[in-house]
Amino acid sequence: MTRASRRHRVHRYTADGAVSARADTVAGEEPLEIRLNGRAFTVTMRTPGHDFDLVGGFLVSEGVVSAAEQIVRMDYRGGVDADGRRSYNVVDVVLAPGVVPPDTSMERHVYTSSSCGVCGTASIEAVTKVSAFGPVTDAVRLPVAGLLALPERLRAAQRLFDTTGGVHAAGLFRFPGDDDGPELLCVREDVGRHNAVDKVVGWALREGLLPLRGTVLQVSGRASFELVQKAHLAGIPALAAVSAPSALAVELAERTGTTLLGFSRGASFNAYAGRDRIAG
Repeated sequence: MTRASRRHRVHRYTADGAVSARADTVAGEEPLEIRLNGRAFTVTMRTPGHDFDLVGGFLVSEGVVSAAEQIVRMDYRGGVDADGRRSYNVVDVVLAPGVVPPDTSMERHVYTSSSCGVCGTASIEAVTKVSAFGPVTDAVRLPVAGLLALPERLRAAQRLFDTTGGVHAAGLFRFPGDDDGPELLCVREDVGRHNAVDKVVGWALREGLLPLRGTVLQVSGRASFELVQKAHLAGIPALAAVSAPSALAVELAERTGTTLLGFSRGASFNAYAGRDRIAG
């Protein structure tokens, strides 16, 4: 058992009046403080595990970095608990010389749901970040059959969900050839769907794979504005979600040239933007 999940005693009630006690496994959730060059930047709730990937992906999604060499070092040494032991809940990041850190005088909050107050053209211009890789002009062709296979492929790789039923997942796929099925490059799970995406992007940053041309990001939940923006900033040309997109997510996908699919559940999907990449 790791900090990604924990055992807990529960009581199960059924319609026939029976009550039984048993052990259950629940997903871990702990705060993670991110410090940049020794200064506090943000705190986010996450499932422990792949923390450096989470931090790297988060910095990509904030427009702070776009390549692994822009980060000199990450470590846990800044965080200790009440007993003086390392807590593993604080990650210190040292940026490379010349990388401009964000304005840390502005407190940054990360929420697991999108803000309903962000709407309209003026608002989207205010919150949209510019990708270091430019507009999405990826000419990748995405086969319908392969796209339909993504939810099942992602679900089969969700190990933490199998034991807890309480985490989101994000999987990065590519199609090596016209007749080949989807190849799973990376999958990450977390209580926050945005964290799962950041962990995937952070993995790609660490592996030197940005921008992620020719890939599809499949997520287990809905497609929010924030997830479309994270995909765009990582150079991912297509985002597919099991559930619905928001109106603002569709608008951003159209503006950035991102292919956006919703209700992707194995038998069908809806294309909300960028359908020119879909091969019949």
